[in-house]
Amino acid sequence: MASATVDVGIGLILNLLENETLLLSGVHSEIEKMKKELLIIKSFLEDTHKQDGNGSTTTTTTGTTTTQLFQTFVANTRDLAYQVEDIIDEFTYHIHGYRSCTKLRRAVHFPMYMWARHSIAQKLGAVNVMIRSISESMKRYQTYQGASVSHVDDGGGTKWVNHISESSLFFSENSLVGIDAAKGKLIGWLLSPEPQRIVVSVVGMGGSGKTTLSANIFKSQTVRKHFASYAWVTISKSYVIEDVFRTMIKEFYKEAETQIPGELYSLTYRELVEKLVEYLHSKRYFVMLDDVWNTGLWREISIALPDGISGSRVMVTTRSNNMASFSYGSGSRKHEIELLKEDEAWALFCNKAFSGSLEECRRRNLEVVARKLVERCQGLPLAIASLGSMMSTKRLESEWKQVYNSLNWELNNNLELKVVRSILLLSFSDLPYPLKRCFLYCCLFPVNYRMKRKRLVRMWMAQRFVEPIRGVKAEEVADGYLNELVYRNMLQVILWNPFGRPKVFKMHDVIREIALSISKAERFCDVNGDDDDDDDAETAEDHGTRHLCIQKEMRSGTLRRTNLHTLLVCTKHSIELPPSLKLLRALDLEGSGVTKLPDFLVTLFNLKYLNLSKTEVKELPRDFHRLINLETLNTRHSKVDELPPGMWKLRKLRYLITFRCNYGHDSNWNYVLGTKVSPSICQLKDLQVMDCFNAEAELIKKLGGMTQLTRISLVMIKREHGSDLCESLNKIKRLRFLSLTSIHEEEPLEIDGLIATASIEKLFLAGKLERVPSWFSTLQNVTYLGLRGSQLQENAIHYLQTLPKLVWLSFYKAYMGTRLCFAEGFENLKILDIVQMRHLTEVVIEEGAMVGIQKLYVRACRVLESVPRGIENLVNLQELHLSHVSDQLVERIRGEEGVDRWSVKHIPAIKHHFRTEDGSFYVSLSS
Repeated sequence: MASATVDVGIGLILNLLENETLLLSGVHSEIEKMKKELLIIKSFLEDTHKQDGNGSTTTTTTGTTTTQLFQTFVANTRDLAYQVEDIIDEFTYHIHGYRSCTKLRRAVHFPMYMWARHSIAQKLGAVNVMIRSISESMKRYQTYQGASVSHVDDGGGTKWVNHISESSLFFSENSLVGIDAAKGKLIGWLLSPEPQRIVVSVVGMGGSGKTTLSANIFKSQTVRKHFASYAWVTISKSYVIEDVFRTMIKEFYKEAETQIPGELYSLTYRELVEKLVEYLHSKRYFVMLDDVWNTGLWREISIALPDGISGSRVMVTTRSNNMASFSYGSGSRKHEIELLKEDEAWALFCNKAFSGSLEECRRRNLEVVARKLVERCQGLPLAIASLGSMMSTKRLESEWKQVYNSLNWELNNNLELKVVRSILLLSFSDLPYPLKRCFLYCCLFPVNYRMKRKRLVRMWMAQRFVEPIRGVKAEEVADGYLNELVYRNMLQVILWNPFGRPKVFKMHDVIREIALSISKAERFCDVNGDDDDDDDAETAEDHGTRHLCIQKEMRSGTLRRTNLHTLLVCTKHSIELPPSLKLLRALDLEGSGVTKLPDFLVTLFNLKYLNLSKTEVKELPRDFHRLINLETLNTRHSKVDELPPGMWKLRKLRYLITFRCNYGHDSNWNYVLGTKVSPSICQLKDLQVMDCFNAEAELIKKLGGMTQLTRISLVMIKREHGSDLCESLNKIKRLRFLSLTSIHEEEPLEIDGLIATASIEKLFLAGKLERVPSWFSTLQNVTYLGLRGSQLQENAIHYLQTLPKLVWLSFYKAYMGTRLCFAEGFENLKILDIVQMRHLTEVVIEEGAMVGIQKLYVRACRVLESVPRGIENLVNLQELHLSHVSDQLVERIRGEEGVDRWSVKHIPAIKHHFRTEDGSFYVSLSS
């Protein structure tokens, strides 16, 4: 945990000192002094931390706790980081106020501006004095540390964790649960007849059982008798390649019962490689590399592992998908560890807690609370086994309930759960500095919360967590952070969009508890949750947490914070927002009970992110334009139907999301409602997302000046808008998402003049099309195409079948013909919707067309007589959904006697959806 502070503290200050506003304030000398001292402190802390193992509490022979000294130093740097951050925020406010004045007013306010500059110089000077004091203290302790650290026992460090991993080699077979299928699969790969060397990777989050599974395979006699030589090597994060080679040699010689060379420790790198190559040259060997952290190891070690034709195998366990997906050569394979299923988790817990005796569990009336404890572990084997072992000594139900209610404390303080925390902390410690902050930020959200990608990315950007990279958009950098956290198994993807991109994430409960404990200790994040005491808000205030999530009702006036940077509200209760939130950067009220925004909101100068999605808020403050640093405004599914005047003054606004659903009487067509906005919004040159607005003539004409837009959604479009709309859209070359909806079902969309379509990835058109636009065939980058109410008289299929990237095609009342034929093409199509084709009697899919399709939806096509002819050719089809179709169609595929049953027997999931007076239901037709 201490290493996190080295990064979050000093790293933050060094980043802050590059702030443009600060550099313009005339305090260059103070900044340079700070940088020099901070770099010295950073080096000292990192060196001390490496010597002191993994930040564990260790005692020297002199009786002094080295980690306590270390913790004191890093805590001081963290406090300084927060001070510098607050100074910059305050000075930025004064700078803006001065620069936004007219020349006359500047003259009046000049004394105040100079006072602000003088004030910041004084404050930074005071911080500099404190930094020098810390630096001098460290120098005094440096000699002491150097003398004492050699006596430190590395309890809880990387070496200790490695010992825990290697103990997996000695687990008995009957103590393992849920490994049979994976074990069979991996042994099959290891014993496959391919003669070339093959690398098999096993990847999963820390504590998921990678090492236990691999150790069981390594000991298997079936595997052992297949290879002439084998070696198990546990890789530390800070490995030395020569030591790795020496361990391998000792393992090979020991297994062969051969005398280990006496000169082994005097051999050079080259001599070690030569000895390994010579020994393994003609042998079929099996090398197990456990807990590998990066691909650099393979580049160093592969030269010593001959790639002959003997059928040798290398098995790698890793926490990183990047490592597991590395190109090891032809035939290499990857296995992703799955967390235990509910019954497997329960069996493992019972083995540890009750020696496998469920009767004892029930006799002691512990099953209910025991199952709740297992549920908190969410299938993580290490957590389940460790918790089960700890609970085996507790006899009373009250003791079990106490552990359940204080699991966070137990994870961080109970020595019997030390292994869980230590192994998961290794993953956190290995994160680069920017990812540490982003990862910890995720623990703000409640347990099992579904975190959406765009929401996370925009909140990170608002907090300045995303480091700038020349030539790369901040959004792309943040996406890279998210992907890296997924690759490292720190976040779990629970929903992918149809185009293969992760969309929704969650944090494993055990990982979240540990991340939350780090965040609280670092005064980074805190949660006012359902299990907290009533005084938690005051406690969080006393500790100066920067980011706070409210998950329960709070008493009026409880929240009095002055230095919050994030306020996330995840409760349906009404929250009274205090005017003291002057440093707030992100205010997220999504789904909360807030109904009205306070007037002081417009004074939150630093506010960059405001999320009012799914609230009952009806209007924004009239002076909303004063939030000049706002980057994201999200009123999606709220009651806000019009934006206040002056929105054009929000020059930094990048994302404007106002999408609302219509639940009124005219919702059949106008199911999406737009928001009214002044055409002056088109003055915003940084705006990238504009979703979704009522189309007005003046707005459409000025839209072409917003050439930076990547997403546009317009509703209420009239026929006479067509020419100006096309002219404006043709000027926007970066457009990736376009949604156009006409004012009513019979109003044609006049969009033949649209030619700038090369960049469009998602296109939705709702409105009558009198002809198929000729530019449809130019949509070379489109992945989604939705047509609603097009009422085409001609078949549009031949315009679309050659589109190379089309993944999802939706026809909703789009074709008036009786026969729809897919003759060829659609090579990447995975999802097809056919909806409300009132005249459609036949769908034909010829052999070779859309061979990769996975999901087919047929809805409200009442006169369709049968499932698509040729559906038997769709060998990759996984789901067929039939909604509100004719009884004749359903009966033709129901049961073995159905006349068309033969054509759909290969589809794993077939569902018939229907509606009755009692509601909507579905039945499975798969079996």
